[in-house]
Amino acid sequence: MLSMQDVHIAYGRTEVIHGVTVEVPEDGVVAVMGHNGAGKTTLLRAVVGLLPVRSGRVLLDGEDVTGLAAHKRVRRGLAYVPQGQQSFGQMTCAENLQVVADGRKRGAALIDEALDLFPALRAVLSRRAGLLSGGQRQQLAIARALITEPRLLVLDEPTEGIQPSVVTEIEHAILDLTRRGGLSVLLVEQHVGFALDAAGGYYVLAAGRVTDSGSGGAAAVTDVRAAMSI
Repeated sequence: MLSMQDVHIAYGRTEVIHGVTVEVPEDGVVAVMGHNGAGKTTLLRAVVGLLPVRSGRVLLDGEDVTGLAAHKRVRRGLAYVPQGQQSFGQMTCAENLQVVADGRKRGAALIDEALDLFPALRAVLSRRAGLLSGGQRQQLAIARALITEPRLLVLDEPTEGIQPSVVTEIEHAILDLTRRGGLSVLLVEQHVGFALDAAGGYYVLAAGRVTDSGSGGAAAVTDVRAAMSI
């Protein structure tokens, strides 16, 4: 599905990602973990085409998309939910969903499917997005991305600053989606327990390099925490 091969990324002359290789399989969930400043968000921005790659390759379904613009990657089935629970704050929750659904053949059905995943949003559809809680805004951001019918969903810190109950709901939604098939997820996350519960594989990033990788699940928590403490 997604393959980043020996990727180097720089800001000007300063290289910040040093030869990173990450693989996300078809219908799989892969987590990238590490402390602040490790290069996680930089890596995601390169995946979606918002940052150029100095060297190495980014492949989507075997096709080299390294030089492809972000909007063209979106057309190939990529959706990105950045940090910060982003939405159109002056628009209602319903309007935030509708603006993405407009022009899509299954627009109304896609909104319903997104709301089935995050039923708490149904009660706040008429509320301005800027007045929602952090957890509601995060659910809204993911719901909007899903309306685009992605094949690869890229999530940057989806649990940041939200309550534990909503973290659980987001985790269940991710797992539900991937079990249905047709969706892969690349997840950047600092909360090790959540990341490894959701992911089938993981990479630990430190100072722009992969320092550890392996299979997900509860058994990996100790290894990952040890790798992140080095």
